[in-house]
Amino acid sequence: MKAIAKAALGCIGAAGAWCMLLQPRMGQPGWEALENARYAHRGLHDLKQGRPENSMAAFRAAVEGGFGAELDVHLMADGKLAVVHDSDLSRVCGKKVFIEDLTAADLKDYPLQGTTETIPLFEDVLALFEGKTPLVVELKVERGNANALTDAAMALLRNWNGTYCVESFHPGALLRLKEKYPDVIRGQLSQNFLKSSEVGGLSLPVRFLLTNLLTTAFTKPDFIAYNCLDRQNASLRRMKRLYGVHEVAWTVRDQGTMERLEAEGVPVIFEKFVP
Repeated sequence: MKAIAKAALGCIGAAGAWCMLLQPRMGQPGWEALENARYAHRGLHDLKQGRPENSMAAFRAAVEGGFGAELDVHLMADGKLAVVHDSDLSRVCGKKVFIEDLTAADLKDYPLQGTTETIPLFEDVLALFEGKTPLVVELKVERGNANALTDAAMALLRNWNGTYCVESFHPGALLRLKEKYPDVIRGQLSQNFLKSSEVGGLSLPVRFLLTNLLTTAFTKPDFIAYNCLDRQNASLRRMKRLYGVHEVAWTVRDQGTMERLEAEGVPVIFEKFVP
């Protein structure tokens, strides 16, 4: 009986510790300005219409359609910020080069996906959206540049006349936001890294921590942006039940799924259809 009682107490203690690790920041003002928008993933892109992902054409289409947008930001060699998803430009530009090694002056030489569109600067995208629809800004940390990337993005966002939140897969970016920019709505991006093939060389323990949101105790995000295919994750469900954490779902690719999520009060990042 003592062994059973000891085991039961151990389980209770582990469950309590798990709950403590999952406690987000709660009550930060500003979410209400973000929660009712629909966000076009990398802009309202449609390559057949000449609008590649993360292009000015795709972002203009999002604004014209009344949609917010999700976009990806990288820090370049000259300190400027480029809006592009991949660090390696092989997929989107057909050239084996890394965006972190380029400067703003180089971007004109990197057309996107065979179109006349080129990789835009973050400042130009901000000018397009200013005073209009909201943005979800994803910080793409590379080569240990979490602090520098976050600071560069916030230098542009702090005085921007628009509605936005900032998210990242990398907890270091959220820590920087927590420490230096506490008024900014911040979000932890995640998915089931234990089943994903796109893990970027992450070790199994790191994949476990990120999948189960176990950095939350340190980064205190305001929302969790989770892959919509993996949203039954036990940690996410517990965070919602215990703390009412805000959830954002990505990437939704059909109207029915969008409507089901929105009925639950979950903002959606969508692509491959126009709602």
